Amino acid sequence: RERAVAAPGPSAPGAAPPSAQPPPPPFGGSADRRAQRPGPGGAGGGQGPPGGPWEGRESFGRPGADTTEPGGLRRADNTPGRVVQSPPETGRLPWSTGYAEVINAGKSRHNEDQACCEVVYVEGRRSVSGAPREPSPSQQGLCFYYWGLFDGHAGGGAAEMASRLLHRHIREQLKDLVEILQDPSPPPLCLSSTPGTPGSSDPSHLVGPQSCWPSQKEVTHESLVVGAIENAFQLMDEQLAQEQHGHQVEGGCCALVVIYLLGKVYVANAGDSRAIIVRNGEIIPMSREFTPETERQRLQLLGFLKPELLGGEFTHLEFPRRVQSKELGQRMLYRDQNMTGWAYKKIELEDLRFPLVCGEGKKARVMATIGVTRGLGDHNLKVCSSSLPIKPFLSCFPEVRVYDLTQYEHCPDDVLVLGTDGLWDVTSDCEVAATVDRVLSTYEPNDPSRYTALAQALVLGARGTPRDRGWRLPNNKLGSGDDISVFIIPLGGPGSYS
Repeated sequence: RERAVAAPGPSAPGAAPPSAQPPPPPFGGSADRRAQRPGPGGAGGGQGPPGGPWEGRESFGRPGADTTEPGGLRRADNTPGRVVQSPPETGRLPWSTGYAEVINAGKSRHNEDQACCEVVYVEGRRSVSGAPREPSPSQQGLCFYYWGLFDGHAGGGAAEMASRLLHRHIREQLKDLVEILQDPSPPPLCLSSTPGTPGSSDPSHLVGPQSCWPSQKEVTHESLVVGAIENAFQLMDEQLAQEQHGHQVEGGCCALVVIYLLGKVYVANAGDSRAIIVRNGEIIPMSREFTPETERQRLQLLGFLKPELLGGEFTHLEFPRRVQSKELGQRMLYRDQNMTGWAYKKIELEDLRFPLVCGEGKKARVMATIGVTRGLGDHNLKVCSSSLPIKPFLSCFPEVRVYDLTQYEHCPDDVLVLGTDGLWDVTSDCEVAATVDRVLSTYEPNDPSRYTALAQALVLGARGTPRDRGWRLPNNKLGSGDDISVFIIPLGGPGSYS
């Protein structure tokens, strides 16, 4: 891997000051640092501005895991070439999190997945009234737990940078909300920039007859956090654009992020990594994949509204296969941006262009180039043998789902499973749930190593074992040849979620 999982301890830069320590994670887990070569500014929990120059440029790729520190990483097995590894026993991750990873089967020299696990302290920027914020014992800063998986493609630079900086952007977006989130009253409509100046919620400052204005929409604290995460993803993508232009940070990445804040878990996904909750044997999907197939209609609508993005080389229509010139004038099955089913149309000259969305399953592609439709980076990605950019069709905005931990009584076997597509390509949700039950039942409920053992078991199961014809699963089907990274986040057990 090019960067190790890291989590600053309470005394590290960016952690909560002594007067506002983060709440203890369940099972007594500690925010400990994994053996690594840290970049400047620590592991990302520092107070440096996220919009500044990327401080990790000189350590663009970390050394192989075997050379990080002798005996520093735990190995789940000794299979040559693709060893499943986890953080050391002495370096527990926050929240008793389990983690395991394995490199790909040879498609690249490095593991292009990146992972980050942090405890982040957020200090309020100012009071809601606009006056300078004074410390209050009852309203201190906020701490949030953060987990991130970043699946890089076309190079590891974007995943490396996002793993170091995305949580800083989230922290910056939450600074204006510290006081609001701790106040049970509804959020204010406007934040005044000058003390004593009324906001736009003052009826005397509204234009026009009041009867013309509908009642004010209800905005929840939860939706403010969701908006902060969405803005942070956009700012991270903009920073990648600047870095890719000036410092040649290559490639892009899918991003799957989990935040625990004030009793709720926020799962933000942009790409084809996925997360599920396994609770008392029940499977609760917490994300969905964003691929050319799942976002076909959005892509086609954009191509229809802005045909200049297609460059005269592509058609926004989809056909069951590539249209041939001999089929001009015939009626063929097709569907456009408004259709979920299929219909017939007369083939015209424009239909001979390559389809914007082609292929199916893991072979589906946008403009015959990329297999994911949301993520970070890819600002320099062009159609092969063309100058046509693909980025306008890719979205950096995540879908955010929320799970309220306070609404259920969780047991130690209830977990949130995060995995890059290397896991989900060969493992179903039901198979993951069965592995959760099988592995955790062999450990004592208060044994924090059980979650690392579970992460290792999932990675081993998806990787398979080496045979004459490659990596194979027990049913003799091909195992995953991709990089695989897995987080296991326990949802229950001793400890307070307050």
